[in-house]
Amino acid sequence: MTTNPWQYFFDRYATRYDDEVFTKNTEVEIEFIIEHTNTPPGGTILDLGCGTGRHSVPLAQHGFRVTGVDISEGMLEIAQQRAGEAGVSIDFIRTDATSFMRADSFDTVLCLCEGAFCLHNEDDDTLRRDETILRNIVTSLKTGGTLILNALSALRAVRAATDETVQSGQFDPMTMTERSDVHDLLPEVSNVGKLRERYYTAPELRRVAEDAGLKVTGVFGGTAGNWGFRPVTLDDYELMLIGTK
Repeated sequence: MTTNPWQYFFDRYATRYDDEVFTKNTEVEIEFIIEHTNTPPGGTILDLGCGTGRHSVPLAQHGFRVTGVDISEGMLEIAQQRAGEAGVSIDFIRTDATSFMRADSFDTVLCLCEGAFCLHNEDDDTLRRDETILRNIVTSLKTGGTLILNALSALRAVRAATDETVQSGQFDPMTMTERSDVHDLLPEVSNVGKLRERYYTAPELRRVAEDAGLKVTGVFGGTAGNWGFRPVTLDDYELMLIGTK
């Protein structure tokens, strides 16, 4: 697999990832997942963009059969260590989310905290990449299976943008993408390349999910630590889409 900027970044950021504030409400998020996906006891869950396994491992501890997919070897090493310490078996796979599918295999798919979705390389088509991920998810879900997915909210991004960030190319309103060299996160690394994040409005996110074949339950405010069936606000970092196949 050719290293891309996101893989390069997460390999080097893996040991710091669980220090982020948005990782601190995992227990409540696990309760939400179990309550609102109706995954049967011992059922199958795909954690797409599983990172350090902070959702995969507790779900396996609840008795679910979990597959964790991530592009970053560094993140997966921590996830595997965490699973070993917890005494659970998880099928961890290193690959790009655009390449992974297992037809009719999962009762539930999770794609949380921009786990692959919204994270683009410079030459990615800013719509087609995420559409491919959604089609793979629909293929991988069993009929009646549930998806919970987070996407970056365009409302907050637009409010934060300025003429200067648009003129500099940092924020592009034509593609709803933001570029970053992540020196604020990895100041000691100068060769990470440009990272690009894609933002969505709620209607657009619903449309691309429905076009992929999902029956969308709703799009809600999905900022980490504040999940719930609540309206989207202008301050939400993330949207949360829930849908079924």
